[in-house]
Amino acid sequence: MQPTTPQRLFDLALIHRSDPIPDMLAAKEHGKWRTYATQEVLELSRALARGFQQMGISPHNFQPEYQDKIGLISANRPEWVIVDLACQMCGAVLVPVYPTISQSELQFVFQDADVKIIFAGDLSLYQKVQQISHQLPHLQGIYSFDLLENIPHWKSLLSESNDEQLERTMQSIEAHHLATIIYTSGTTGIPKGVMLSHRNIVSNVLACRPYLPLSAGARALSFLPLNHVYERMITYLYLYSGVPIYYAESMDKIGDNLKEVQPTIFTTVPRLLEKVYEKIVQAGLQLHGLKRWIFFWALNLARRYELRPSQPLLYRLQLQLADKLVYAKWRAALGGRIQAIVIGSAPAQIRLLKIFTAAGIPCLEGYGLTETSPVISVNRIEIENRMFGTVGPIIEGVEVKIAPDGEILCKGPNVMMGYYKRPDLTAEVMEDGWLHTGDIGELVNGKFLKITDRKKELLKTSGGKYVAPQPIENKLKESHYIQQVMVVGDGRKFVSALIVPDFAALKKWCEKNNIPFQDPQQVIQEPRVIALYHSIVDRYNPLFNHVEQIKKFTLLPHEWTIEEGELTPTLKLKRKVIEQKYHDIIEQLYAS
Repeated sequence: MQPTTPQRLFDLALIHRSDPIPDMLAAKEHGKWRTYATQEVLELSRALARGFQQMGISPHNFQPEYQDKIGLISANRPEWVIVDLACQMCGAVLVPVYPTISQSELQFVFQDADVKIIFAGDLSLYQKVQQISHQLPHLQGIYSFDLLENIPHWKSLLSESNDEQLERTMQSIEAHHLATIIYTSGTTGIPKGVMLSHRNIVSNVLACRPYLPLSAGARALSFLPLNHVYERMITYLYLYSGVPIYYAESMDKIGDNLKEVQPTIFTTVPRLLEKVYEKIVQAGLQLHGLKRWIFFWALNLARRYELRPSQPLLYRLQLQLADKLVYAKWRAALGGRIQAIVIGSAPAQIRLLKIFTAAGIPCLEGYGLTETSPVISVNRIEIENRMFGTVGPIIEGVEVKIAPDGEILCKGPNVMMGYYKRPDLTAEVMEDGWLHTGDIGELVNGKFLKITDRKKELLKTSGGKYVAPQPIENKLKESHYIQQVMVVGDGRKFVSALIVPDFAALKKWCEKNNIPFQDPQQVIQEPRVIALYHSIVDRYNPLFNHVEQIKKFTLLPHEWTIEEGELTPTLKLKRKVIEQKYHDIIEQLYAS
């Protein structure tokens, strides 16, 4: 009999055996949506778990070092979840990695974890793994999710035998046993393997469940990488809540997939939300006459939105009119049924949160770490439990306290078992059961957690003044002429900035001002363009303390990307990498 309260990860999916879903998982195959019913997902997972056991994958010992590890490198798809569930059922430990991971990091992770089997999503990823296979002494096989000629297919592992053995194994797995190792890419240093138990993740799922709108008819679109604990945990939450999960085809086709799937919820990172906003503004700029005026009237109205039980009557009437004329079209572009967008991984711009919320698209910003499975706090649907500029109230069962130096400390069932094979690193961040998050923050009104910066990312000027770069960067990015920005100035007399323009917006500005736009490298040297950015910086500087104000800046011709190593897979700035790459340019800023 299924326990009332799930204890292990596979319990979260098994809970719906008696209440099946026809489209528990779905993905595009040959241009059409292929759905996987609950029973098919569970049968495939069990068959694969039995296949693992036939290959000798079994929990001979539930100590983390002795549990068998299975690697996975793939884009989001139903097979990803099926492999995950199979691992949980047979007591194996899943070690997933980003499809964009570098070859050297890929080798390090799979070597460090001693993986025995690896699943690759497609031919290119299979070849990526094959190139390092000779460096993996414990590897027994590499299998592809795609059906490829002369390459082992994942379904070849499915087995119908020894169901009693699998049942005994599932019964032997306990909540405190290791379920997965997630290697954090981080902004510096070599990857660290975060060990998460069944209890860690299940406790987070159960705590977060009441905070999201997941009633009957809910449907999710998934596109953030499943190997990231954020999307992984929310996937278990969907499975437990009976919410069908549709996997986007690619980042380029998210717009099309939103209209097809019509999800009620999805998770995202701030950068993708910014891109949605940029597309909305660009669409508005294409309008003319009265339509254009109405669009920007509605946009400016949304910027004034505040979270409060009741807005002034005139403002509410204006919102209703704007909703009919403008906001309804924005929601239609997101599928027309969105009840909430859950945001994590990095700070979101307050301006965007106001705009989307005013338009009937609630944005619930939350906070957490891989080490906390991941959620520590999250804003809720109820107005009284939401506050712009914060990451919401602490979730049930988790404790938070602020250290004397401002660092956020966390304790609870969601806190990791430790770093794999690295008790020294574990000891550095754990003290009396409290995890040192490395983030600086405060509790607003004793209730809402606010992140002010990363402890290690605080700049200290040569005058001894500390500067938090993220709030400055987020404010500057409110200009639609700025795509990316990084504040520099550690050990310097003053603060400067590296700015990557939004070249689509800048090109339109240049056309309007009769400035030739041949290429980015040429245009950033144009005096009138430089003057434009001076005016933008001058407009925002008064919002900062004197020591935080941008004294100098330089424009860069290329966007920072994951592929070039300047961003983490969750689109955070790799500050040290960028500083090294643009060392000479930064030196020029401080030369005189």
